[in-house]
Amino acid sequence: MGHKGHEAIREPSNHLVFVVVLFFLMGSFAQIRYSISEEMKDGAVVGNIAKDLGIDPRTLKERGFRIVSSSKESLFRIDQNDGILYVKGKIDREEVCERSSVCLINLKTVLENPLEIHYVAVEVVDVNDHAPSFPEREKRLEIYESAMPGARYQLQAARDPDGGTNSIQMYKLSTTDYFRIDVKERGEDRKMPFLILQKPLDRESKKIHKLMLTAVDGGRPPKSGTMEIIVDVLDVNDNMPVFTKDVYSATLNENSPVGTTVIQVNATDLDYGPNGEVFYTFGNDVDSKLRNLFDLDPITGKILVKGNIDFEEQKSYEIDIQASDRGSIPLTADKSVMIKIIDVNDNVPEIDVTSFSSAIPEDSRPGTTVALISVHDLDDGQNAKVSLSLSDATAFKLVPSPQNNIYSLVTKSSLDREDVYEHDIVLIAKDAGEPSLSSHKTIKVIVSDVNDNSPEFLLTPYTFYVTENNIPGESVFSVSAFDRDLNENALVNYQICRDCGDDSKHTPTLNINSENGMVYALKSFDFETVKSFQFHVLATDSGTPVRSTNVTITVFILDQNDNSPLILSPLSSNGSAQGVEEIPRNVNAGHLVAKVRAYDLDIGYNGWLLFSLQEVSDHTLFSLDRYTGQIRTLRPFTETDEALHKLVILVKDNGNVSLSATATVLVNVVEPKEAFAASDVKGSLKDEDENNVTFYLIITLGSVSTLFLISIIVLIVMQCSKSTDYSSKYLQDPPYDGTLCHSIQYRSGDKRYMLVGPRMSIGSTIVPGSNGNTLVVPDRRSRASGEVSTYPITVTHTETRELLRVSIL
Repeated sequence: MGHKGHEAIREPSNHLVFVVVLFFLMGSFAQIRYSISEEMKDGAVVGNIAKDLGIDPRTLKERGFRIVSSSKESLFRIDQNDGILYVKGKIDREEVCERSSVCLINLKTVLENPLEIHYVAVEVVDVNDHAPSFPEREKRLEIYESAMPGARYQLQAARDPDGGTNSIQMYKLSTTDYFRIDVKERGEDRKMPFLILQKPLDRESKKIHKLMLTAVDGGRPPKSGTMEIIVDVLDVNDNMPVFTKDVYSATLNENSPVGTTVIQVNATDLDYGPNGEVFYTFGNDVDSKLRNLFDLDPITGKILVKGNIDFEEQKSYEIDIQASDRGSIPLTADKSVMIKIIDVNDNVPEIDVTSFSSAIPEDSRPGTTVALISVHDLDDGQNAKVSLSLSDATAFKLVPSPQNNIYSLVTKSSLDREDVYEHDIVLIAKDAGEPSLSSHKTIKVIVSDVNDNSPEFLLTPYTFYVTENNIPGESVFSVSAFDRDLNENALVNYQICRDCGDDSKHTPTLNINSENGMVYALKSFDFETVKSFQFHVLATDSGTPVRSTNVTITVFILDQNDNSPLILSPLSSNGSAQGVEEIPRNVNAGHLVAKVRAYDLDIGYNGWLLFSLQEVSDHTLFSLDRYTGQIRTLRPFTETDEALHKLVILVKDNGNVSLSATATVLVNVVEPKEAFAASDVKGSLKDEDENNVTFYLIITLGSVSTLFLISIIVLIVMQCSKSTDYSSKYLQDPPYDGTLCHSIQYRSGDKRYMLVGPRMSIGSTIVPGSNGNTLVVPDRRSRASGEVSTYPITVTHTETRELLRVSIL
């Protein structure tokens, strides 16, 4: 099992756990450190994270306890049932951390609901699982016999992937009187062996010296590797090159172009000729990686850039340079060159969205967390300082956490799905380098709908015109409403509001389709019974809570020609339209014989009446005014004219489909004396009848006037509650062509009644509220006689019949 803490390596029984807990906004952070040995088997237990953090194991799976790994595959896994951290696969410390003295693997674990982030550091402790090895099994050296004691010959160092005490600790050389081994420390567990000449060589005594070099690590038990050294003794060059400086160091910017000169080394040789000519080469310890990055000019000693120099890969290099002469037995000198790499801002910041809610309700309060975001930069120093900002996200803002480079994306203001249903939030990360580098990442936040809008009608209020005598059960008009919400919240249902303050008795005669707003009439409307009415329609949505709105609907009934003219005079005692008129034989031409009176319950052209003679015994004796219904003599009577004449008068309206009625007038021509006697008898009877009729007319006029005034008041109140733009569209002002004055048109716009009649101005009106129950209209025709005739005319309006007395002058 893995060990926790820094002391666990030396004392496994003393487990120390270092935990740092940070609370930030809605999430919390903690850090734990464990120690394990490399080469542990797959599934080996590292530690119980849940127990060490005090997290209830029963909530781990529900809260999605997991490791948030980077692009590389994680070397560990977490059991969500108990919170134990296990090794996933075999861990090779040398592969994971290479030559690092301390190998730490940092893990980031996440729990949600609420959000918690915990950082776990696992230290991989090295074990001695590698033996030292030399690059070559055999090393051949050529040494002149003139070599002086103390001469140094650099050998290739052995390699041991292990670190710390398990790395190479010492070199041993087989027993010899001529050589010894000297080790130079290079740092980072590197030891460079040098072969040191102890006494002069004698080629005549021994040409070849075979030595065995052994590298030993510090493991328990120790491991070792060997290399055979063969020394060929040469003759005679006795001066070696000498470098002009004791220390060579340089700085180099990363990403320097190929061919850039890093530094120039210089060495001199006191010998003459080829033995004094110096050339430069890389030391034997310079590996292929360095040779791919740098090049060395053998003549000038310039070190040049050959490959891509990356500060993030390695921050400094140490290169061994050998200076050799060209003698038959070359002598060499070695020098180390230190190259420090300077960081440049060549890495863009990286944005990592740790936890993200893609959908958020539109009624979320400001400050609601949408996502947790972290940023980092591979550069160093000022180039690695990163700031995060938003681009054009007015509804959101970033809140930094106490821990560097971690932010929370929260709502800044109230959201409205009906205005913006989807937000594309652009995150911009910018470092502090010169020049600055930046990167951006777009996250999409969808605003989910809540029922915060009531249905809206397309018009408010509605006004509809329905022709009377409609077919029951058929649709007469429709209303429509919409809801700005979505799905169920926008599904609108319609109903006729029975409790919206309507006192209309016509509401039960209507029905509405709850889905499409189509209104149906359950019975036929009669213009003569009702001219207009109002009701309310209620529109409700299907959201929770339910929202509704209502609209006022005004319905005007349009008139049809469905009433025939009614004959008022002549009228017999049995109710038939027939009368008898007696006139003296000695009357002059133009004498008024009788007048046919009629009215029509319809209005406008449908109630505009015209009179014509359908049947007459003598066309030369009588004429009929087509507008007034007056029957007059055309000429004086003669002795040969008949005493009894029958006139059939046709009364018809001006509707599209004209309706008509007939009246019969019997004209009895008598001698003057008989006419006067009959006139007296008839006058007395007529006076008695007129007295009775007058009494009933007074009662009728009083009742009708009262109803008329009430209707006018109601109409005025209705018009005050609406705009003055509404006018009656179902009646048109007919052009005047001289017709019988018998009907009234009502205009709601200017609140007046209009009389249409013969020989009168079309503008003659009765203003509501006036006392003009009797309208006197002069007949502008020239009359021979000066008598004044007064005739009662019946006129209809808003369910009443008002008798108007028109005086024809």
